Amino acid sequence: MNEVKIKNSVLEQAAHEGMDAFVGVFVKAIYDHIGGSLTLETMSRLNADQITLLAWDILHQEVMDGGYVQLIHNGYGPFIFKNPFAKAVREWGLDDLCRHIHKANKLYNVHHEEIEQDCTDDEFMALFERMPKFDDLDDEFVDKEETWTAQIAHYVDDNIENFADITKE
Repeated sequence: MNEVKIKNSVLEQAAHEGMDAFVGVFVKAIYDHIGGSLTLETMSRLNADQITLLAWDILHQEVMDGGYVQLIHNGYGPFIFKNPFAKAVREWGLDDLCRHIHKANKLYNVHHEEIEQDCTDDEFMALFERMPKFDDLDDEFVDKEETWTAQIAHYVDDNIENFADITKE
């Protein structure tokens, strides 16, 4: 039995609102279950699918907000690139996202030390100018984000028991 719970009525409402809302209900329920913070300790209370979904959420939020440079600067690079996230999404059937992550990983390996340094806002903004190769990946992510979110929503829907128990009320 899964410790993450979602009310059926909440899930039905989210499903009517669309794939982002549907995925968001699961992300919120998982975060609620672990007290709102993903740490080594709280990760131990989650299964691989739940962790992968939270990794997707972090990737999605960071890249849509400020691209891969922001994701790496904010300290999420190791979580995305040094864990089996790409392998997990490939196992979910998202081969294209897996390939995309591998391309981003190559740039991460080359540039992460510079991007991860503490810096002023101006220095941070200059990183984008110095690393234009990330722009292509950011653009690709934005172009394919809707498709990937739909694929993730379908995977979650087909494997709900891996993410949460749905309760009557």
